[in-house]
Amino acid sequence: MPTAPVNGIDLYYESHGEGPAIVFAHGLGGSHLSWWQQVPALSKRYRCVTIDHRGFGQSPDLPDGPGRKAFAEDLRQLLDHLGIGETFLVGQSMGGWTVLAFALANPGRTRGLVLADTTAGIAEDDVIQAFIDKGPPPQEVSKRGVAPDYADREPAMAFLYGQIAGLNRPPETTMQLLTSRDGPKAADLAGFGVPTLFLVGAEDAVVSPDIARIAQRYIPHAEMTIVPGCGHSVYFEKPAEFNRIISDFFDRAGG
Repeated sequence: MPTAPVNGIDLYYESHGEGPAIVFAHGLGGSHLSWWQQVPALSKRYRCVTIDHRGFGQSPDLPDGPGRKAFAEDLRQLLDHLGIGETFLVGQSMGGWTVLAFALANPGRTRGLVLADTTAGIAEDDVIQAFIDKGPPPQEVSKRGVAPDYADREPAMAFLYGQIAGLNRPPETTMQLLTSRDGPKAADLAGFGVPTLFLVGAEDAVVSPDIARIAQRYIPHAEMTIVPGCGHSVYFEKPAEFNRIISDFFDRAGG
């Protein structure tokens, strides 16, 4: 089982393929398993690194450990362990908190940033108020994580999505994460120069396109792509389109 001794824990990771590195950071309902439709396609061209955040999957946290606050430093130490200098980053939902925090702390090591169905922890009042006004997302994972009709269209895939989500016991609720105030502010992002793409499902019940647009304003020159017919998990619902979008973006960013 591949683990790396980082930041006081043994972090589970997998590395597939060769070429420029991409690190995939999963959300509250995910793990390294979430990226099973990305790795086989993209590892033909990239070195694809998937992780279990501490406290998720096969990466334990310390008793009363720092949890999410340590994710970015965990990632930095993992890259050092793997001998990866620069990398592309893809963060899904909660994983957006990880990758934006890492990119802010290590801009010279970040070649491009995809923020998928996430506001990445941007803690400005208008972002947080938008979530408060919208209210808590649905509790059922089949309604929260994918488009409303996805289970009817793809019952086996929707079942698999729920099984993957059921492997975790997240330490905070979705709403607690969305309204957390420990993330970056406008002043932190003002000089941010990493090429950034917001990628969001048109039917996202957690981070709607309107909310993603509010966050987008705080990252200079950030792009946005909205994918029709998808909810909160474009990577899972329309993997071929997701893979094409991020590959094209990384090409433009210098991949």
